[in-house]
Amino acid sequence: MLECWSYKNTIIQEYPDSARAISMNRIAAITSYLGANRSRYIDYQTERTLAEKLDVAIRAGLDGVELCYPADFADFACLRALLRDTGLGVAGINFRARRNGRWWRGSFTAESAAERQEVIEDLRRAIDYAGELGCDRITTCPLNDGHDYLFEMDYLAAYRYAEETFAAVCAYNPAMRICIEYKRSDPRARSLLGTAGEALAFCQAVGAANLGVTLDFGHARYAGERPAQAACLLARGHRLFYVHLNDNDGIGDWDMIPGAVHVWDVLETLYYLQHFDWQGWFSYDVLTRSGDDVLGVQAATMRVMAAAEKLLAKIGHARIAEFIAQGAPHESLPSLWEALL
Repeated sequence: MLECWSYKNTIIQEYPDSARAISMNRIAAITSYLGANRSRYIDYQTERTLAEKLDVAIRAGLDGVELCYPADFADFACLRALLRDTGLGVAGINFRARRNGRWWRGSFTAESAAERQEVIEDLRRAIDYAGELGCDRITTCPLNDGHDYLFEMDYLAAYRYAEETFAAVCAYNPAMRICIEYKRSDPRARSLLGTAGEALAFCQAVGAANLGVTLDFGHARYAGERPAQAACLLARGHRLFYVHLNDNDGIGDWDMIPGAVHVWDVLETLYYLQHFDWQGWFSYDVLTRSGDDVLGVQAATMRVMAAAEKLLAKIGHARIAEFIAQGAPHESLPSLWEALL
């Protein structure tokens, strides 16, 4: 409990004036990105306590955090106290479906019925925690549910196991939104749910109204998608439950600051999200690789997104609608670039 009590004595209130986005969407960051991160080759950032991570979130001007389960829930009383004292909201709970020493052959698609039941029971605990925190969203990325080699996975069985597992979880609390964050690969060479279309079809096959999709901008680019198009597809299917913002070059999932590579994709995605009045949380999963300036990177992410929304407002929805209706890139692209001047 020292972490809870020491927090009140060390917090520094620091809200960057230019870092707030102008939209009505609330802004959060995943707590795992506010402390130490490890790749196969190097460790990034300093290991931080949960209190220290929330301190970073406050000083960056975030509205809330996306908590990681089970890591952030080792002392639930402490977690509740920290959230109460900071006033941070909970955008969602990120259920880690891959664990060291467990579920080696997948979690939702494990061949072992006993292991799948473990996953169901653990997700139910996460749902109960979410309810106590006033949060209505669980997001999970089934990273280890996939395969490396041909003739390694029984695809028919894997889909059936996953459908049964998610159906049992969704039925436990129909008021809790369960969000599948798709990703093409990593750590498996091919994930079972790797695209927006695959995730949408899977949700429709399960048939639970509270099962939807987390659209991760970087994962969409990594899958060769246009994020705006993926957002529209999911929204039309009433399955766009959550949005993660970041960027990459399409070759790897680098978790870069939004717009670092795909400026116009960011603008188009914001346009459509505003067009159909999407009111959910935006959560950032942006990795700090430049030393240990996690606060600077989070603040920069917010500044970039604020600038993107201001640019969208400057151009105007009506003008962009004209671009789309005309279908003339020789007219739209010069106008878009001129708006930057």
